[in-house]
Amino acid sequence: MEKIKNAFRKIDYNSPVILTFVILSFAAYLLSVATADLTGGTAMSKSNILLFSVYRCSLADPLAYIRVFGHVLGHAGIDHYLGNMMLILLIGPMLEEKYGSKNMLISMLFTALITGLVNILIFPETMLLGASGIVFMMMLLSSFVNLKKGRIPLTLLLCIIVFIGREVVAGIANQDNISNFAHIIGGLCGAGFGYFLNRRKFSETETK
Repeated sequence: MEKIKNAFRKIDYNSPVILTFVILSFAAYLLSVATADLTGGTAMSKSNILLFSVYRCSLADPLAYIRVFGHVLGHAGIDHYLGNMMLILLIGPMLEEKYGSKNMLISMLFTALITGLVNILIFPETMLLGASGIVFMMMLLSSFVNLKKGRIPLTLLLCIIVFIGREVVAGIANQDNISNFAHIIGGLCGAGFGYFLNRRKFSETETK
């Protein structure tokens, strides 16, 4: 028993914002399974509709203000959840270590808010849920990690062109382009935060 306790003490909760997000998303998924009906499945579960998705509704609904942030915790199924969480666990800890937990939390909340509001304004009849906007935000933000003073890395430019360009093309080609817009908005948020958090290095680039 003591060995087990010692083993647990050695486990480091090394990335509190990222790990907490993953745990909360898993709890939201379990809740969606518990409240799912036979026709709509977990995507249309009562918990996802009430808390973990975003769509246009009355401003008098108090849960609307929770959903505009909470939709990034909801997922349509286990594959949807695992796909997003694998990428977040891969990229997120590195970003949290570099930029700090506070900046990481702000960037995730801001991305959730913007993608939620855009969905309400552009796709009012459609329910959006999932952390793919957060994933794309982290992908673009990660391209700024190796930014050096006086230099703009080619990997950053390629990342912007490939990820954003691919989603624009996919959004035009597909009739169901809601998720593509969420990806684009998330990527733009990541690029914006990357510039903001590294603005000193960019200013030095401009003055040389």
